[in-house]
Amino acid sequence: MDHDGNLRVYSLNNSTGLWAITWQALQQPCNVKGVCGKNAICVYAQEPKCTCPPGFEVNDPSDWNSGCKAKFDQTLLNSRRVKFVEIPHTDYYGFDLNTTTGVTLEACRDMCLNDFRCQGFSYRLLGQGFCFVKSALLNGYASPDFPASIYIKVPVSVETSKPDIFHASSLTCGSSEADIIVGSPSMYDFNSRRVRWVYIYSFVAAFGAVELMVIILGWWFLFRKHGVPASVEAGYRMISSQFRRYSYSELKKATNNFKEELGRGGSGIVYRGILSNRLVAVKRLGDIFQTQDEYFAEISTIGKINHMNLVRIWGFCSEKRHRMLVYEYLDNLSLDKHIFGSNFLEWKQRYAVALGTAKGLAYLHHECLEWVIHCDVKPENILLDTEFQPKIADFGLAKLSQREGPGSEFTRIRGTKGYMAPEWALNHPITAKVDVYGFGVVILEMVRGIRLCNWVVEEDDDDKQESALTNFVRNAREKMERGSSSWVESVVDLRLEGNFSRNQAMILIRTGISCVEEARNKRPTMASVVQTLLECEDETEIQVPDREL
Repeated sequence: MDHDGNLRVYSLNNSTGLWAITWQALQQPCNVKGVCGKNAICVYAQEPKCTCPPGFEVNDPSDWNSGCKAKFDQTLLNSRRVKFVEIPHTDYYGFDLNTTTGVTLEACRDMCLNDFRCQGFSYRLLGQGFCFVKSALLNGYASPDFPASIYIKVPVSVETSKPDIFHASSLTCGSSEADIIVGSPSMYDFNSRRVRWVYIYSFVAAFGAVELMVIILGWWFLFRKHGVPASVEAGYRMISSQFRRYSYSELKKATNNFKEELGRGGSGIVYRGILSNRLVAVKRLGDIFQTQDEYFAEISTIGKINHMNLVRIWGFCSEKRHRMLVYEYLDNLSLDKHIFGSNFLEWKQRYAVALGTAKGLAYLHHECLEWVIHCDVKPENILLDTEFQPKIADFGLAKLSQREGPGSEFTRIRGTKGYMAPEWALNHPITAKVDVYGFGVVILEMVRGIRLCNWVVEEDDDDKQESALTNFVRNAREKMERGSSSWVESVVDLRLEGNFSRNQAMILIRTGISCVEEARNKRPTMASVVQTLLECEDETEIQVPDREL
């Protein structure tokens, strides 16, 4: 694995004593994400090169991994005096705030113009318009046959001309064919040469032989057990039991006949139990109508999902009408007990919970081998471990409930009132944006320290009611527009007594408000939310602004 993230096979030339690349995973160096650094673009015309877009300059000419820096003050991008510079046949991979189809170029530009987080947008016309609004300019790539353009937001004061990046005079970020220089020239000689397939075949054959040997040895130890130490056998049992099928009688005994209830919700009741001297949470599922084969197929997929911010599933039970899941037990139980009660979280813990929850949802939406929508994001489904790190529970349960039609659209309403996106009631197709809405409600509740799914009476009209969430969002927006120096302090949980990071609070409030937009296309993706929260994760200063008299 080379420094640029590409996997290569080197072969020694016995006659010269030099090394040469005989195979590499990515033949096109520009396909290695981030090879040219932040804001930079990897251009592949006649040979790969790194270049900076208009309005930017290279950070370090000797090291393109450091990327490009803006020649202008980027805070000016929040004003209306900006323009967009088109770079044809170019894109920045990832960091999409929104992905919208069937829109015009002008509509896509306006979406970026009206979002303070937007640094540019990608637009392509393939039968219909595809708009990708970007929160960061990373992994730039340009190729003459790429059917789209990137439009970069710059202040109107910056002088720019339409770039011709395919004739730019820039430093190379790789060489043609399969010959990228890595290491010392005295050690490696990488003159262009034809790939010698015999080395590839030899490498694959050797790898296959080693893998076959490992399988045979594993079978021997597992089933023959000739002289295997007890500690090794215990290790095999532990590995094989990470996700297993339990009988109903085992779980009934483990929970002492389902005696101690930890909580309950729309998907079932959770009980405390002990299995193999380990505390577990056993959930009895309700309204699961699948056959045993269908249930086993779905639960096997869920059991393979593993992330530090998702509750680990140890196993399941499927006997007759009994459907149960066995989860890891978390000492500090659910988030709602640490927001709305007297034993509340400090600010640093709240921000860590918001970031960890966002990472878990982003993993479900963007990184899982099988797409998973949670459908019921709320404080009760966010559990906390001994270090108060968040773990999302009940993910994938929507997959276990019966779907009464083809495709991926749900036909029955799922979720909890107050955390459900408007599209449930409007009978619109359900996408990952329903989780984004629920997450927005949760982080606003963490900021405010109270439930926002209740109903309140407006001060000016005793007969008119609105949700606490709507009231909070409206008031927060009004205070932001007035620009009061203490508007953040007036919005954040008073129990913190001003001990919070003002910048982090602003980020959470603005992110939460964007997540609960009624129009789902205006909500960000969870991947972009993670990126936004990471930008001020390390801020440790607690800012206590002066209160206005």
